[in-house]
Amino acid sequence: MDLIIPEALKAEHDGLHAELARATRLGGRTGEAAREVARLLHPHFEKEEEFALPPLALLATIARGETVPQETARTAAAMAARLQAELPEMLREHAAIVGALDSLSAAAGAEGHAEVTRFAEALKQHARTEEQLLYPAAVLIGAQLRLGNVPEPPAWAQA
Repeated sequence: MDLIIPEALKAEHDGLHAELARATRLGGRTGEAAREVARLLHPHFEKEEEFALPPLALLATIARGETVPQETARTAAAMAARLQAELPEMLREHAAIVGALDSLSAAAGAEGHAEVTRFAEALKQHARTEEQLLYPAAVLIGAQLRLGNVPEPPAWAQA
């Protein structure tokens, strides 16, 4: 069983990267601010894709009460433990990224780039989703795997 980032999350990350790349090619303060967001965001996304998001590939498997192969469980638990250890830094990075997005939004608004303003708001929402849902879910997956505490299959998964 491979730990591949769930397709919906990977597509969202790829879409955000593409929108940011377009914004970096703009001139003026908007392009400059977008390049600063990219400078902060790129290494953060790399970390997420390395160890924060792959454990989420097991969420549905665990929720259905299915067995996770031992090696996959060890790998995912180690990734989740790393996320938990690095979570304070990940959250500091989010704060810096959100600050840069506020600057981008202000520049884009002043220069008439409404699409960039919408992008900045979408990326801030993405960060909130990670903080409130995805990171905690990945940490819980790791805890479940370390404890070997996989729930009984729910009725909907037995049909």
